[in-house]
Amino acid sequence: MAAQDFEGRSAVVTGGARGIGLATAKRLAAGGARVALWDIDEAALAAARSTFADPQAVLPCALDITDETAVTEALAKTVAALGPPDILVNNAGITGPNQKTWEYSLSDWQQVLDLDLTAVFLCCRAMIPGMLERRYGRIVNVASIAGKEGNPNAAAYSSAKAGVIGLTKSLGKETAGSGLTVNCVTPAAVETDIFKQMTQEHIDYMLSKIPMGRFGQVEEVAALIAWLASEDCSFSTGAVFDVSGGRATY
Repeated sequence: MAAQDFEGRSAVVTGGARGIGLATAKRLAAGGARVALWDIDEAALAAARSTFADPQAVLPCALDITDETAVTEALAKTVAALGPPDILVNNAGITGPNQKTWEYSLSDWQQVLDLDLTAVFLCCRAMIPGMLERRYGRIVNVASIAGKEGNPNAAAYSSAKAGVIGLTKSLGKETAGSGLTVNCVTPAAVETDIFKQMTQEHIDYMLSKIPMGRFGQVEEVAALIAWLASEDCSFSTGAVFDVSGGRATY
């Protein structure tokens, strides 16, 4: 499949060392983008960078994106190396434990919301002013079908991803007409390392909800993200795009 044209563009992909983030970064790079991989796992970043056709066009940045100062410093490093970001893909996330809501510890709840929602806010807040000044930008947030439907035994994850959908809609309205678009994707279950955080019972539940009868592939989600990150996506903002194998009902 032909890649979109990203020549001259720079991109930041959070959670870029593996899974959907890495597949997206490779798709953007294949179209000519200079890509910064933001991830907390330094060893995984180094391994991921080596898999690109042109590793020199890829900047690995090890940081905790829930830390406001770390985000500011990583952005400065990215700008110095690749130029101001034209594209931001907020992909990093965790599921948290699979427990009933009333059994959830406050620390587990906070950890999920910090990474899955607050970090999205921090990255958007850091990069949007520059995009507005340049009158161009593409932000794609990776939410989840869980944010629309609410998965049992995943209250923190479902709540955080619902928050990402709401944040996307708010930002889309706030920046409409500026040359910046903000959209999100809501995948059903995609088989990545995040499955290691879930019980087999929960994995089986998610599969049972997908009419196509299989999990999504990271390349399938990356293809949709790439279009939303392209210049072709010029009249969609504040929107939610399903990639759910038929699970989504609204």
